[in-house]
Amino acid sequence: MAALDDDATPPGTPPRDGAAQPPSETPIIAFFDVDNTLMRGASVYHLGWAAWKRGYVTFGDLVRFTWKQLRFIAVGENHAHQLAARDRGLELIAGHTIAELESLAIETYETRIQKLLLPETVGLARDHLDKGHEVWLITATPEACARVIAERLGLTGAIGTRIRDVDGVFTGELLGHVMHGAEKALAAKELALEKHAHLDDCWAYSDSRNDIPLLELAGNRVVVNPDAALKRYANARNWPMITAGAASIRAQRRRVRREARAVA
Repeated sequence: MAALDDDATPPGTPPRDGAAQPPSETPIIAFFDVDNTLMRGASVYHLGWAAWKRGYVTFGDLVRFTWKQLRFIAVGENHAHQLAARDRGLELIAGHTIAELESLAIETYETRIQKLLLPETVGLARDHLDKGHEVWLITATPEACARVIAERLGLTGAIGTRIRDVDGVFTGELLGHVMHGAEKALAAKELALEKHAHLDDCWAYSDSRNDIPLLELAGNRVVVNPDAALKRYANARNWPMITAGAASIRAQRRRVRREARAVA
């Protein structure tokens, strides 16, 4: 792909909306999905691979995780597959400790996830930080894993699926719901309320039709590598759309630097 001038706007990218607004006196939050938005593929698969290496799961479980990962890359997220993976994952984690999961999450990031991060989207998250925004990951991945990604990238925090424990040992039951679909929107709304952030000033990035409630919640929504259903939905509403690794994401980064409201 030929290099583009920094001021060039590639065809099909969102038009410039004008100068940035005056700085905000209240926090602004940018919410980023993880799988196929911040990284390629499904983070929970890589957690499963590391678990197999440690003997926490069987080879048969790993094969099933691999098949779901390949399908996820090819056709995007599928809720039925997510539910099946969730149920099996909860069975497998029962009896393990919080310390074991945190150690596994660090190993997974360092040996697998770090290599799969999309540098353009990571750069976009850092552009938001440069504006004084808080950047939160919001994902169905176990929160311990999501927190490691956020910490390693210097982001503000992470919201993920939480698992019940008793005295530091997982019971195999969820604490609340899987952080998926409408649950993401609810969690984002609660965080914005806690932070006294105005949702009209907030941003949301995702690839999945399941995140439409989250995208609609934020005043600035951007679809990234969208699945077919989200692409149709976004096109019908003229939402900004970017593809990682393409010129459009560079245009979006310029848009954030130029137009996103800074925090005073």
